[in-house]
Amino acid sequence: MILYKTEEEIELIRASADVLARAHGEVAGMIREGITTAELDKRAEEFIRDHGGVPSFKGYNGFKYSLCISPNAVVVHGFPGNHVLKSGDIVSVDAGVKLNGYHSDSAYTYPVGEVKPEVLALLEATKQSLYEGIEQAVAGNRMGDVGYAIQSYVEKRGYSVVRELVGHGIGKSLHEKPEVPNYGKRGSGLKLQSGLVMAIEPMVNLGTKAVVQEQDGWTIRTKDRQPSAHFEHTVVVRQNKAEILTSFAHIEKALQQTSQPYGQTVID
Repeated sequence: MILYKTEEEIELIRASADVLARAHGEVAGMIREGITTAELDKRAEEFIRDHGGVPSFKGYNGFKYSLCISPNAVVVHGFPGNHVLKSGDIVSVDAGVKLNGYHSDSAYTYPVGEVKPEVLALLEATKQSLYEGIEQAVAGNRMGDVGYAIQSYVEKRGYSVVRELVGHGIGKSLHEKPEVPNYGKRGSGLKLQSGLVMAIEPMVNLGTKAVVQEQDGWTIRTKDRQPSAHFEHTVVVRQNKAEILTSFAHIEKALQQTSQPYGQTVID
């Protein structure tokens, strides 16, 4: 069953999303060569708890961490740990916050140091494909319109969309119906209605779309070990224009302050 949200519930999700956006900003300011992914996870959890929230991912189906941190060929669900970021890496940071009983979810992929131009281009295209999909998340459109917008944008640029992993509805539960694929056919699928809150999250590969799961039961990486990028917003379907509840503004500000060469294109 799809749970459409009241305006009061949307405000509670918005409050959760604000804490999440600021937690992402804290992490963004720490992204650099030589830092471990465990340090990023520790800071995110501290910030979320200090601001009254709970990390949505920690304890979810046995997941032990507050962040999913996925470098290079890891698509999603990477474990924070002793991995040290180095120049040339890219790293996806995916986080969720539960506050006052409601979840929010967002992700951002960062470059570390000097990254190859073709990999930076993948990040830019994946990020923009998120906004292409969000533009279609309006009442009266179909879920297939969202997926088609993402898929067509990245495939025209030579990239591939992961099929096994999708976005999702969100609210009192981290993962609710409906599924939100990053591919699809225009005019197909669920008819979107106002009040649907969902996490749209393109996962786009530089190489083929094929992925494999590691033996830890969580980590998903590209089969060809080419880089993958991941961006995500929590949005609410509205009549004329989707409303983005999460924000990258704190991330973008942190990247500007640390002189990172990427992330200047969209402020929301």
